[in-house]
Amino acid sequence: MKAKKILGIAGGVLLAAILGGCIYLNTLMPIITGYAAKNLASAVFVSGRTQADAEALDLHFSFIKFNKNKVDPENKTVTSRFLWYKSKAIYRDGYGVTLLRGRKAEQKLRAQQNPLEIEEHPQCRHNCAHAAPEGELAERLEPIAKAFVDEHEYNGHPFAFVVVKDGKIVAERYGEGITPHTQLLSWSMAKSFTNALAGIMAGDGLIDIYAPTGIPEWQNDERSKITLNDLMQMQSGLEWNEDYGNRSDVNLMLHREKDMGLYAINKPLEHEPGSYWYYSSGSANIVMRYLRSKFASDAEFLGYIRERLFHPLGIIGAHFEPDINGTPVGSSYLYVTARDYAAFGQMFLDDGVVRGERILPEGWVDYTMAPASASEGQYGSMFWLNRCKVCPDVPEDMYSCNGHDGQQIYIIPSKGLVVVILGYSPKPDRVIEFNRLLKDIIAEL
Repeated sequence: MKAKKILGIAGGVLLAAILGGCIYLNTLMPIITGYAAKNLASAVFVSGRTQADAEALDLHFSFIKFNKNKVDPENKTVTSRFLWYKSKAIYRDGYGVTLLRGRKAEQKLRAQQNPLEIEEHPQCRHNCAHAAPEGELAERLEPIAKAFVDEHEYNGHPFAFVVVKDGKIVAERYGEGITPHTQLLSWSMAKSFTNALAGIMAGDGLIDIYAPTGIPEWQNDERSKITLNDLMQMQSGLEWNEDYGNRSDVNLMLHREKDMGLYAINKPLEHEPGSYWYYSSGSANIVMRYLRSKFASDAEFLGYIRERLFHPLGIIGAHFEPDINGTPVGSSYLYVTARDYAAFGQMFLDDGVVRGERILPEGWVDYTMAPASASEGQYGSMFWLNRCKVCPDVPEDMYSCNGHDGQQIYIIPSKGLVVVILGYSPKPDRVIEFNRLLKDIIAEL
């Protein structure tokens, strides 16, 4: 009897553990399947890559690699299934891919019109220099480009590599299946584009980054003090968990929420605004949602982004992918070409001026590069800084757009240099490798 009792208790504990594990796993399902569906759909329908390539390079990790993915070219959807759960993502011309949540989401999204009525623009396709790199410097950098992209001597698996010196492309190389016309994922480099959009709107008198936002959900507590500057410098004081390895806020926001900015808005305050630095993708989506609120419709907002930011840079057909609510995901989901990213970096290098036209208001680049007070010199306004010498062999004035898995735009004013890296695979030592790469590039100047 005693042995039976012990077995019964052990069996009960085991059953409880199994049930608990299943319940927790169920909470991860929107992330596991949603990540696969959304990113595979963007890779296939935006970047023009094959399903096999994306699954092998982008989705081959953790539970994500166990998804069964179905690509529907006719309806431009991807459905990803893992065990008992599935997620679906849909591509729409002019918008890109949106992860569906809720039964009516697909019907709502399909009913929206393509926002890109006119994409050929008098100023389009002038970004940087489109001729093949040539000259002595290009010859010196060619071995580095080949070593980085083809031979993987700096580790990782790069898709695109562009170096711009004094406004001209001096090195350019692409991985197999990638061309100068391939639009590639920004991940968190999108935050820096959100910064630029906020700067343009500030210059147009539409917003004041130092005034309290007036967000309705914040008016009855201390969150009412939060400014756009606090949000862009990652010093809002809002509770947030940016850990990509678990059921964190950033994963839940990107893979479960219909309105990503609202999810972050509803977070409680943990610190006095402006006093504590913590990197937050939620803050970027609050900013983008706030910028959207200044326009009467999604179409008007998207038109403003095209006309005031993308077209002056020569960017056409950009996909700034929205959440179900219709707001571009300012933290993560921009797709443009490597040359487009280079043109964006060059605009900041040139103090916000493109071909003699001022795009960013005077002083905005200086503001962007000013360290957030509590960041210990590592962060400005939606750009990372090298003042703390994260890259010890690179000039201290370097600042950068950093994206998940190593997407990078490096801007080095003292060298007149912009370096773009896209598609770099996850590597724990990538900062060391990028420091070495930049050091080698600078040595050839």
